[in-house]
Amino acid sequence: MAIWSVLVWNYYHGGVPRHHILHREDLPAISNWWGDLLLPLLTWLLLYRIQNRLMRDNIEKSKVSKLRRIILYGFASALFFGILLSVFFTFGYSNISGYMFIALFILALFFPIYRAECLLGFVIGMTLTFGAVLPTAFGTPGSIGRCSTISICSTRYIIRWIKFWTHTI
Repeated sequence: MAIWSVLVWNYYHGGVPRHHILHREDLPAISNWWGDLLLPLLTWLLLYRIQNRLMRDNIEKSKVSKLRRIILYGFASALFFGILLSVFFTFGYSNISGYMFIALFILALFFPIYRAECLLGFVIGMTLTFGAVLPTAFGTPGSIGRCSTISICSTRYIIRWIKFWTHTI
């Protein structure tokens, strides 16, 4: 409902924005109208994945409450990051927002930002400024998600390998 409110407000106040690919006028534009389909579908899909993760790991109540807390922290952190990135971009600090976007790849080394709650928070945090399509495209497994998965898995593998070899010596 919120995405429709934003789109209707944009429509009557200068038109619904379009975003050109790579911010170049000669490339095709993506309209924010796609967000009215994408955001509810993405939210449903990601909440379904979060629910499945909770049900799959429902062994003990203490683990479920800890997992819920982890999910909430992941969502809130990604939401805050998305809002902050949007605010810096809106107020003309595109250098800071560019550095923040690059910082996501560094954060992906230490935190599992490929999870559903992180993607949902990131997309919702950036929807008002960029629409739902661009944050979804950058956050899905096509870019940030895949880099996060690869970096987390490879970092953990390297740490285990180092621990194994240091204990055998």
